[in-house]
Amino acid sequence: MEPQRFTTELIPGLPDEIALECLTRMHYGAHSVAANVCKRWQQLLHDRQFYYERKKYGFTKKVACLVQALPVFSGSEKPAKTPKYGLIMFDPVLDIWEQIDPVPKYPDGLPLFCQVASSEGKLVVMGGWDPVSWEPLRDVFVYEFTTRNWSKRVDMPSTRSFFATGACDGKVYVAGGHDDSKNALKSAWVYDIELDEWSELTQMSEERDECEGVVIGSEFWVVSGYDTDSQGRFKDSAEVYDLVTGTWRVVPEAWRVNRCPRSCVAVGQNGNFTSWDGLEPGVQVGTCGIDLGDRVLVTGSSYQGAPQAVFVGEKTNQGQNGKLVKANVPDEFSGFVQSGCLVEI
Repeated sequence: MEPQRFTTELIPGLPDEIALECLTRMHYGAHSVAANVCKRWQQLLHDRQFYYERKKYGFTKKVACLVQALPVFSGSEKPAKTPKYGLIMFDPVLDIWEQIDPVPKYPDGLPLFCQVASSEGKLVVMGGWDPVSWEPLRDVFVYEFTTRNWSKRVDMPSTRSFFATGACDGKVYVAGGHDDSKNALKSAWVYDIELDEWSELTQMSEERDECEGVVIGSEFWVVSGYDTDSQGRFKDSAEVYDLVTGTWRVVPEAWRVNRCPRSCVAVGQNGNFTSWDGLEPGVQVGTCGIDLGDRVLVTGSSYQGAPQAVFVGEKTNQGQNGKLVKANVPDEFSGFVQSGCLVEI
């Protein structure tokens, strides 16, 4: 990254190259304060290339962002009938749990079944159902961790529920799901976070409702799902969108697990897809797994009605998933995890 040429120095008395290296080491939590030091720092810290500079030298931090049921109680101190969901950030290295500020439009709970994705240190929340009326939504919100601020973005082009998502290089890809009439979809779109624009992609060859999205390298995988006329009968195939050529291809027998793929698709040995619930008996129900690069986080219960558990495992030198260890979770973060994603801040 070439520092922009200004008449003032980034840090007085230091060459800009050395000053830039110093600033890349700054914890992201200090960026909002540091941006007020001077105009040069503000422009630098808000430049997307500065993010990639930090990532290049290993100064970004990988955390899990979870859509989790919050401990909501009525006046009688009994759990409310309809759970409310919030966004929780968990750092498995430092063992720190933190609740992210609510979306201003939905201060009392996230839209039900909303989707989350992340790229370039930003968290994108989209779609879902209104937590009061249960009407499908097209809302899109972006959370910037360095400023701790939410911004309302342009709506999704159309309402869709239970769709696949994946993010790469500042763009979020969505495909499949179903429309307001419960018709399964094969359409796909991409959202550019910086430009705040949606662009339509070529359609998949098949309808895929309740599918799961995974980005591997330069490919967006849409795993399993089912047609309108075969509700609940999940396909064993996947469709793959090449982010470079803009073309789809079908991969048969990609999902050989007889269950819904949502939130539980893991990349196993030899690149084969498997389910996160196969790693640990304690997460057989309501499984949600997140690949954090050098480790994995898996949540779930051992049986229906059992307490929610969180497990963390480090990967081997060969990149395989190692043994999972149960994490100690504070009571306020022990709710059911609906979904989640990796955020590299």
